[in-house]
Amino acid sequence: MIRRIWHGWTTQANADAYERLLLGHIFPGIVARRIAGLHGLEAWRRAAGDEVEFVTVMSFADHGAVAEFTGGEPEQSVVPAEARRLLARFDEHSAHYELAGMSEAAATVAE
Repeated sequence: MIRRIWHGWTTQANADAYERLLLGHIFPGIVARRIAGLHGLEAWRRAAGDEVEFVTVMSFADHGAVAEFTGGEPEQSVVPAEARRLLARFDEHSAHYELAGMSEAAATVAE
């Protein structure tokens, strides 16, 4: 299992619009691509001073599925033009983590 982590920041004024775009258009568009090995998408949000930070967490079966999502270069961020207009800044590259293990309690909470 691979987790792909990406960060983007908006102004306070653009935060709600970006969240609506992310959840209502970008995530459904990714799901519609039916990428083999894509297991889930999560969006996290927090106020960070004058900005709002968004973190996306994508779950993939393997690095091949990540490469299919990105179009070949796994580390490259995928940020549509409409999202770029709302973001103040964002990670140019995503970080990838392989699952090292999980405790019983975590497995129960995740269900």
